[in-house]
Amino acid sequence: MHRVIDQAVQVRLIATAPSSHASAPAVLHYQAADPLAVRMSFPAEISLDGTAVDWAFARELLDEGLRRPAGRGDVQVRPSGPERTVMEFHSDEGIAMVQLQTADVRRFLARSYRAVPAGSEPAYLGMERDLAELFGAA
Repeated sequence: MHRVIDQAVQVRLIATAPSSHASAPAVLHYQAADPLAVRMSFPAEISLDGTAVDWAFARELLDEGLRRPAGRGDVQVRPSGPERTVMEFHSDEGIAMVQLQTADVRRFLARSYRAVPAGSEPAYLGMERDLAELFGAA
């Protein structure tokens, strides 16, 4: 069974100007068929070029970022006090920073770990099973 988890969240967009904190919708996605990754989707109306934006990153990165700064690449996550988590998304066009309720992230991660427990991700990749089915050995 390919379990899919979607959770709508509200994010605060953080810009350089102090008065430019806007609230916006986003969606966290998790699929048991891709057990190591989490995706975060932002609607077109909040992007600079008017297109929807999706970011993919490690579930482990999101989990670690709730406790301490995590990530050195395109996606970085860190706590911002006990109730908020900050995510940074780096691209050639610049950096986008958003702030989320930590409780929302914890709830999403708990659901993903119920679907695919930590450490059992390789069993959900299904490559061997899919090959066996393809060649009739299953």
